[in-house]
Amino acid sequence: MTDDRRNPLLDPSPLPFRLPLFALIRPEHYREALELGMAEQRREVDAIAGDASSATFDNTIVALERSGALLRRVLPVFENASAAVADDEIDALETEFAPRLAAHRDAISLDPRLFARFTALLRAGDGLALDAESAYLLERRHRVAMLAGAGLDDDGRTELAELNERIAALTTEFQHRLVADTNARALHINDDVELSGLDDAQRGAARAAAVPRGLEGWLLPLVLPTAQPLLAALDDAGVRDRLLAASRARGTGGGPHDTRETLLELVRARARRARLLGVDSHAAAVTADSTAGSPDAVADLLGRLVPAARANARREAVALEARAARDGQRPVEASDWMHLTEQVRSSVHEIDLQAMRPYFELDRVLVDGVFRAANLLYGIDLAERTDLIGYHPDTRVFEVVEHDGTPVGLYLLDLYARDSKRGGAWMSSLVAQSALDATLPVVVNNLNVPKPAGGDPTLLTFDETATLFHEFGHALHGLLARVAFPSFSGTNVFRDFVELPSQVNELWMLRPEIVAGYAVHHESGERMPQHLVDRLLASRTFNEGFSTTEYLAAAVLDQAWHRLSPEAAAAVTDVAEFERDALASAGLDDPLVPPRYSSTYFAHIFAGGYDAGYYSYIWSEVAGADIMAWFEERGGATRENGDRFRAEILAPGGSRDPRESVRSFLGREPTIEPLLRRRGLD
Repeated sequence: MTDDRRNPLLDPSPLPFRLPLFALIRPEHYREALELGMAEQRREVDAIAGDASSATFDNTIVALERSGALLRRVLPVFENASAAVADDEIDALETEFAPRLAAHRDAISLDPRLFARFTALLRAGDGLALDAESAYLLERRHRVAMLAGAGLDDDGRTELAELNERIAALTTEFQHRLVADTNARALHINDDVELSGLDDAQRGAARAAAVPRGLEGWLLPLVLPTAQPLLAALDDAGVRDRLLAASRARGTGGGPHDTRETLLELVRARARRARLLGVDSHAAAVTADSTAGSPDAVADLLGRLVPAARANARREAVALEARAARDGQRPVEASDWMHLTEQVRSSVHEIDLQAMRPYFELDRVLVDGVFRAANLLYGIDLAERTDLIGYHPDTRVFEVVEHDGTPVGLYLLDLYARDSKRGGAWMSSLVAQSALDATLPVVVNNLNVPKPAGGDPTLLTFDETATLFHEFGHALHGLLARVAFPSFSGTNVFRDFVELPSQVNELWMLRPEIVAGYAVHHESGERMPQHLVDRLLASRTFNEGFSTTEYLAAAVLDQAWHRLSPEAAAAVTDVAEFERDALASAGLDDPLVPPRYSSTYFAHIFAGGYDAGYYSYIWSEVAGADIMAWFEERGGATRENGDRFRAEILAPGGSRDPRESVRSFLGREPTIEPLLRRRGLD
């Protein structure tokens, strides 16, 4: 290969903050870089494990942290491509490399020589004279290795490695099938009468979505959750029925996109792996390394919330039935809930969320809302770098600096939905911050907002605005963590803590010091009237019965699948029947409130790394709501408050136990009461 065609992934990028050379990267580059990266790290790790000298922190732990520089550089870029700009070639590479990467990780985590060195170092204890972060890293290395199966005998490690490879292949298969079926089930509309209720921007986005597929008329793409946002606006009950039916049918129906056999095999493999590791279930294995500690603790929290959430949902249903009867509409169906909810919201709270969209123009929300809150709290500034190229034409790149100009990192925003992107919204890291590697962070937020027709402004819904604030909270965690070791960078924390910073960042959406700056009508330039903001705040718990119930149903489903023993998992053959029974047992079998994600399209747990961990959102919110109350009691978005949150919650990354971080911030243990108040469950 000549120099001018050299693989751009093989060397550190010369761009600012080591932003990958996206303009030069082609799919075939990933194969070469992944192959070389795995081989390089295997050689490095073998040298560490086979070192004849006694284990020291430097020649073992630090050496492992330094190992695999090429793989650590290329893998996040490849994973982002597979999630956000996938094509047949990328999908094929992911299918091929998922089990190979799982085997590579196992070769390291299950190496008995490394485990022996960890154990020797741990026994040396205080004699090593380590600083707090280093001591915690040693403890984590040993614990994670134990939970990964490093203590198994040779036969056990071989069986475990085979299971891990199969699990990796199945999660990739689930994602590919779900993305394909989600695209295939988008609702095609030929008669504009059926679009009644959609505004011009929504119609334009639907028309724009149809064009790339060569379709006449309009296309309503599906988003990841069960409840599709357009259900709130569509006037035609028949169209609402079709849209919800398409959403709920994903992953079923037979054919190449059916996910049921994939998820069943995945559940069985995870259960067998848990048995091999000596625990009762996959849920027990996952929670053993979390703040929750056990599936029983998770069940206790969910069980405490279900009765109040269901009672609220029943009260909400009565109000919807009354509204439907008053207007001569049919008895309420699940597809009517969001539509009627907006009518009741408008009547009770005098709020029309659809009519508020002109106040949520993207750039005003982003710059004068999301970024301004970060500036007030943390003193950072974000400026767009149009000279830097992202991985897709829609990707925007922003440089982040401290108030004194000190570099912080890069922030990429990829806002719009497309067929090549998986559903949902997420944050990921392309370059991890680490003092050891002398790197600053490059993070990306992905959302799935429908792209407007050319020339039209991007008007966000209320929920999309909240999602942007939420995901930027994750980005802040990635940008502002300052740790020595890459293993602790940014959001590399316990899964049931990772949502806390993002939940807290949602607080600023309607705080007076923030909302007044960005909620401006995109045509008239008039600020959103204060009485509308007040009504939004007053209605904060409106429809929370539905929202909490649909979330709890999904969390219960996740736990039900992942608390199965190998024998019980093998006995499950009907996914729909298992789902019905699990929801009924928990008191969540409400036909009007389906789970936020049904099993066949539950990407979080079958492809997204939240297996046995979907409870994490509500678990994090216990401490998160307490911290939000702390901010509100102390004046909101002030630099003093932000500096404390940055120092105690964001900056440590994963370098200390998150329970210690929360205690340090609050000065006490968190309580559940603020969560109950915020969700109207008190």
